[in-house]
Amino acid sequence: MFSRDVLKIDAPAVASEIEQAIRDQVFGKLRRRGAVVGISGGIDSSVVVTLCARALGKDKVVGLFMPERDTSDDALRLGRTLADQLGIEAVVESIRPALAGFGCYARQDDAIRMVFPEYVEGWRFKITLPSILEGDRLNVSQLTVQPPGEEPRTRRLPLKAYLQLVAATNFKQRCRKMMEYYHGDRLNYAVAGTPNLLEYDQGFFVKQGDGAADFKPIAHLYKTQVYALAEYIGVPEEIRRRPPTTDTFSLPQGQDEFYFSLPHDKMDLCLYAHNHGIPAAETAPAVGITPEQVERVYKDIEAKRRVSEYLHARPYLVQDPVKG
Repeated sequence: MFSRDVLKIDAPAVASEIEQAIRDQVFGKLRRRGAVVGISGGIDSSVVVTLCARALGKDKVVGLFMPERDTSDDALRLGRTLADQLGIEAVVESIRPALAGFGCYARQDDAIRMVFPEYVEGWRFKITLPSILEGDRLNVSQLTVQPPGEEPRTRRLPLKAYLQLVAATNFKQRCRKMMEYYHGDRLNYAVAGTPNLLEYDQGFFVKQGDGAADFKPIAHLYKTQVYALAEYIGVPEEIRRRPPTTDTFSLPQGQDEFYFSLPHDKMDLCLYAHNHGIPAAETAPAVGITPEQVERVYKDIEAKRRVSEYLHARPYLVQDPVKG
């Protein structure tokens, strides 16, 4: 019978395997002296930076904090707590001036005003998707704004406004990655990527932004397994208790609101079951939803995989420049 136990791991063995792989990849294949990790205060980056410190030594890891206008206060505080615990070098690089220079915030505001003409700077906002559990639905995003001291307002987000808002927001991930590679080049360090299997498989990353890295040590682990590993390697409990967030928009937002069909623990089980050909009727009791809802999640998984083909794709060439 299919159960949640399928995602259990031998945490000491998994940690040992990943740490050996990090050493082989950074010192051997990549020929770098250490690793740079962007730290967000979330579970994935916390696990990656801890594994790097364990594998390479604390003196060969640099943690970067890259706050901007919409970064939560908790992100920097929790990240600093972890860096202090690990004893690694921590560098704060505010990317807000760069984003303002790129016009990130102004372009975001222009997109929001396509939906809410009355919007002014200082209102908070986020993008959400309707729940897949409510029935078959189109992936039509909604925009929520909240003026100071007032109730949130939500409207459907037209395609033009959606594309511009996401394109402007993607400056954030790309700017952070430029900063990571600056420090990587400066120190002759490799840049670590932090996606878990769910994010890597389903395309929850920005091309040439947080999708870019020299090595990705937890991309084979379901998010549930990342949490289990975090407990074993000593990631602070407050970070482990923190719900997965995008930390991209000014209103608090869970990853399941913005991109995934379900909370990560249920999504992990559906993805595992789909990957292993387990029927929806067998999966449903373990997840706690109906077989019909599981089928919708399976369809959504495949739809996101089709979209993510572009994100994973290398540049196309007319001819192989080596073979001719």
